[in-house]
Amino acid sequence: MRLLSLAALLLVASAVMAVEEAAYETVEDFGDFELRRYAPLIHAEVEVDATFERAGNQAFSILAGYIGGRNRSAEEVAMTAPVTQTSAGERIAMTAPVNQTPASGDSGRYVVSFVMPAKYTLDTLPRPTDPRIRLRAEDGRLVAARRYSGRWTRARYAKEEERLMQAVAAAGLEVTGPPVYARYNPPWMPWFLRRNEVLVEVAAGSR
Repeated sequence: MRLLSLAALLLVASAVMAVEEAAYETVEDFGDFELRRYAPLIHAEVEVDATFERAGNQAFSILAGYIGGRNRSAEEVAMTAPVTQTSAGERIAMTAPVNQTPASGDSGRYVVSFVMPAKYTLDTLPRPTDPRIRLRAEDGRLVAARRYSGRWTRARYAKEEERLMQAVAAAGLEVTGPPVYARYNPPWMPWFLRRNEVLVEVAAGSR
């Protein structure tokens, strides 16, 4: 029975690993975080009013409908990773990744987004029929990323965000965007196998 359970977990993990991820190259590993250079991306995103923990679930059904064929072309778009969430109040005019960042207090307005497969451009992506969904192009950027596993709680995210920001400051890097919460796995993934990350954009001249 234990062998069957382990085999099932390995199958789940391998299936998730097959999902296309946002492309980046590792510039430097600082130990507490990784410095990455991301390629340009396109996001499908939606804003929701919810608590930190519920924002992702609330937005997921809306965005899943879009990639599942509820669009003007009735075309299915492959699921990719990560799903991100950021506080709408903390977004900056330049860019903001598909993320989630805690607003002040437990509830707030969050932007949750899916990264679109690399084969698409803004012109070739199917247009949403749901007016709540926006398509947004994002230029390449330099990002500090701290990876951790575990449950999708606000308290855990806030702890990892604090560690990332302290490590980035100690490394002498200039932060140019809000912290972002990135999730790489579906809800049914066991919590101890989940890949979560805190991301924050830094000045391109940093490295």
